Amino acid sequence: MNILILGSGGREHAITWKLAQSKKPLKLFAAPGNPGTAAMAVNIDIDPMDFNAVRKAVIDNQIRMVVVGPEAPLAAGITDFLEDDPSLGDLAVIGPRREGARLEGSKDFAKGFMKRHGIPTAAYDTFTPDTIDDAISFMRSLKPPYVLKADGLAAGKGVLIINDFDEAVSELRAMLGGRFGEAGSKVVIEEYLRGIELSAFVITDGRSYRILPEAKDYKRIGEGDTGKNTGGMGAVSPVPFASKSFMAKVEERIIKPTVEGLMKEGIDYRGFIFFGLMNVDGDPFVIEYNARLGDPETEVILPRIDSDFFDLLEGVAYRNLESRSIVISPETAVTVMIVSGGYPDSYGKGFHVSGTDNVTESTLFHAGTKTDNRHLVTSGGRVIAVTSTGSSMESALEKSYSSVGRISFSGMNYRRDIGFDLKDGLK
Repeated sequence: MNILILGSGGREHAITWKLAQSKKPLKLFAAPGNPGTAAMAVNIDIDPMDFNAVRKAVIDNQIRMVVVGPEAPLAAGITDFLEDDPSLGDLAVIGPRREGARLEGSKDFAKGFMKRHGIPTAAYDTFTPDTIDDAISFMRSLKPPYVLKADGLAAGKGVLIINDFDEAVSELRAMLGGRFGEAGSKVVIEEYLRGIELSAFVITDGRSYRILPEAKDYKRIGEGDTGKNTGGMGAVSPVPFASKSFMAKVEERIIKPTVEGLMKEGIDYRGFIFFGLMNVDGDPFVIEYNARLGDPETEVILPRIDSDFFDLLEGVAYRNLESRSIVISPETAVTVMIVSGGYPDSYGKGFHVSGTDNVTESTLFHAGTKTDNRHLVTSGGRVIAVTSTGSSMESALEKSYSSVGRISFSGMNYRRDIGFDLKDGLK
């Protein structure tokens, strides 16, 4: 089977890498891909948001399955576009249609969905420029910090957590005044939940589901979870505090009601669901949904799947996922993200990356690289995810940090404390 993976980051490289391990006869394509995917797939230089170009690539390369990596094409309706085209026959698309992608594309829709189906989440309300006075009154009823969320997709920058009330009001006015464009035309204000975050994932065919390994990612740029939010500086799987009893609560209170709620509302959802969770005194609450796999979590959850990943995707395509099994390794996987100097603010590009050929005990997932005159250079803020597995978190981290030390480029930065909050630290 010919499979097309849409996207260009570490998540898409990890998906391609995992599918390349399948025992089934697969030919892989990535659009646009990156230097990492090029080692195991045919890269096609097209923009995933150019739906007509994607359609042409599907036809030209006799693609029978499309795996959508990033959120933007899902929210824009890439699945609807491909599935509704009669000329593409029985093409399988792994990723929800536009209506299902609203779980991520609209914070207001997601919160309303959770409320309708009794899924635990923080108290909230939604406001527009016309109801800004009501929004300020609602904030006065909350204890700081104040959580402000742009309703739509805002490139990971639409969530603000602010301690000072006056600053929160100022930021609210800026958001409703157009800071995030259409994404901020509505703002969700919600109660701040105190606890420990983790991410859970399922793959579903719209009726049944399989639970993938959980993970904990690290969003802040600085050690000790300080500084600005990023797209992710590293991740760990499994999560030590995600016990069997806790994950049983997640399944019963969150996963099952979500999948059943989608069915009840007539939403045909086939693909991945990411649950951003908060462990509040042993009880799980949903912070957010994503309509795809997370990044860099994908780089630690896929290495822990010992069974054939394609078998799960095929189960989604044929709607018989209940007959497919998943085998998860007991080993720990960690990833450390190497980023450009200045990220998540302004940063340079085109710096020569050296040392990747010297890495032997870790897997490198390319997130923001390209080739220039056959040399590997930086092309994004997050550059390479360095993933390792081991019998313990400490051993896996030791491998990743050893591998990070073999790689270099101008301005290279990374967090040196990934996973340290989960243990006493490395000895």
